[in-house]
Amino acid sequence: MNEHEVEMLRVQLAGLGRPWTPQDVAEALRGLGLVVSDAMVLYAVEALRRGSVGAGRLEPLLRLPGLTDVLVNGPDQVLMDRGLGLEPTGVVFESDDEVRRLATRLAASVGRRLDDACPFVDARLADGTRLHAVLSTIADPGTCLSLRVPARRSFAIADWVVNGSITEPMAEFLRALMASRVAFLVSGGTGSGKTTLLAGLLGLVPAGQRLLIVEDSRELAPDHPHCVRLECRAPNSEGAGAITMTDLVRQALRMRPDRLVLGEVRGGELCDLLTALNTGHEGGCGTVHANSVRDVPARLEALAALGGLGREACHAQVAAALRVVVQVARLPDGRRSVTELGVVQRATSGHVVIETAVACPDGRRLRPGPAFDELAELTGVSAGGEPA
Repeated sequence: MNEHEVEMLRVQLAGLGRPWTPQDVAEALRGLGLVVSDAMVLYAVEALRRGSVGAGRLEPLLRLPGLTDVLVNGPDQVLMDRGLGLEPTGVVFESDDEVRRLATRLAASVGRRLDDACPFVDARLADGTRLHAVLSTIADPGTCLSLRVPARRSFAIADWVVNGSITEPMAEFLRALMASRVAFLVSGGTGSGKTTLLAGLLGLVPAGQRLLIVEDSRELAPDHPHCVRLECRAPNSEGAGAITMTDLVRQALRMRPDRLVLGEVRGGELCDLLTALNTGHEGGCGTVHANSVRDVPARLEALAALGGLGREACHAQVAAALRVVVQVARLPDGRRSVTELGVVQRATSGHVVIETAVACPDGRRLRPGPAFDELAELTGVSAGGEPA
């Protein structure tokens, strides 16, 4: 049975005006002049369900343990990531039209539009999976799908140690960082583990403190009993109804947060976060894309410009608001690890620089950096990873 015949079968069954049964499928197959057998009916039922329920051909992949991403590059290439880098899946689609129908249906399931007039979409599905799709009208080798699967459980800092991702001395620095209530950012590249690490760190916050988490797309799920999560909303098909990160940060500040958390700082909302951290909100944090701690000031400067904050004002605000940057990276062996802790300092020029306090490039051995004494003073942890 080819794709065209499955589509004709679907049209016939839709005309019944009621849920179809396997008997209905068999009769519709006869009406199409196809040979009817038990195997053919079973195949047709599976093909119909695959095209109307869940993620179709991708559904078995999404159930695999440890899965973080499924990437579809047109009909002939489907890749997945289970924590050790991208690997082929062997799954193929019959045509680009099938990939497009799947992408359109997933987008429509959460009220988002995907068509030639709006050929890309970024949304969160009902189960928390993050969907990004680009149609073949602007993508080669065809319609592209990116599914980011949320972690099925939270990874505490202790889990990072057990998995060999970070050392116990590094874990002690991170625990002390949370206990000190200094403001910090987690930086790193895409897929480096920023969100997973931040969720683990937030799990260390005492139960009596109230977390207000603001995200563009809901990903953070810390193991904490008092957590309020706010999520942005895209505009509707008429361009109205959008709720931005800036809107939500301002609302969060009115909700008595003990800790204000931005899932990812990616625009002008940085200005609101810096303002909040400079007006008595201790322990605020967030994530930001950057290749190293030294690149963070330039990244923040660019984001602040989107919010109308000039260079000098940005550096002044950052110097007063932030104290530490935690750098995460994916190592060559596939492990996600904390590779560096940096301390925010102000250079003689008045601009902010991030000086390395602790480096752990291989995820196994810590090396003190020029700003180690300052980090030890902020956290109360000695060079051996023990309380000073």
